[in-house]
Amino acid sequence: MPLDPRTAGPRPPFDTPAQEPPGSEEAMNPRPDYGESSYVGSGKLQGRRALITGADSGIGRAVALAYAREGADVLISYLSEDDDARKTVELVTREGRRALAVRGDIQDEAHCNALVDRAVRELGGIDILVNNAAFQMAHDRIEDISAEEFDRTFRTNVYAAFFLSKAAVRHMPPGSSIITTVSVNADKPNASLVAYASTKGALQNLTGGLSQQLAERGIRVNCIAPGPVWTPLIPSTMDAGTVKEFGSQVPLKRPGQPAEVAPAYVWLASDQASYISGATIAVTGGVPIL
Repeated sequence: MPLDPRTAGPRPPFDTPAQEPPGSEEAMNPRPDYGESSYVGSGKLQGRRALITGADSGIGRAVALAYAREGADVLISYLSEDDDARKTVELVTREGRRALAVRGDIQDEAHCNALVDRAVRELGGIDILVNNAAFQMAHDRIEDISAEEFDRTFRTNVYAAFFLSKAAVRHMPPGSSIITTVSVNADKPNASLVAYASTKGALQNLTGGLSQQLAERGIRVNCIAPGPVWTPLIPSTMDAGTVKEFGSQVPLKRPGQPAEVAPAYVWLASDQASYISGATIAVTGGVPIL
């Protein structure tokens, strides 16, 4: 029987404790689904080398697992969540693929350069870059957004994608792929996420420009725009009322699970998407985007 999208994942209300950012999946209730018991690989990315930011949990972990099951080795970039990163490494290595977990802040260009250098040195190259890590905080008033927070949001979400793309393309052979996580907020900005939504619009524009610039090198550049997805970012950056009813605002009346987003990253990185560049793939639970 086909899977009913309305009931494929847990529906709100949720009772999960608040966390400090960037959050950990360990304390979440319900736990996110990363595809451990559901994702089946078929060799779409056999022998490829991927660098994924924010891969300790959330969408990044689900993508790392899916890539491993498709035959790729993975460098897992993360900020500070050591326990979560170790679990992602275990998931990848269990599939017989190589996994490197590298701690550090991608706001720093030198660290971004070091991530790419390490992927090239220890994995033998880089074929896929997934710019996924993000920072957000919710505020109802612009006066409550400090300059420091605004700067951190842009440096984590936009500058890091620029730094990493710039460093990676020097090593990427034709057929490589850059995939950036944007958001439904790029098209439909949430009034309480002014800084975050602004970065996602910028990333979508960056994707469009790079896809044209890198076409002559045979490198495809695309982005994926998730709607509400159940990740540690949610209970660590939103108020209790929003978290309790998270996902109820979309037509499917529930948040997506990381495992439901990961297949889009596999497809865009694979040869099946060889004519897809400059695109935004919506994974929004029924919310239309342009």
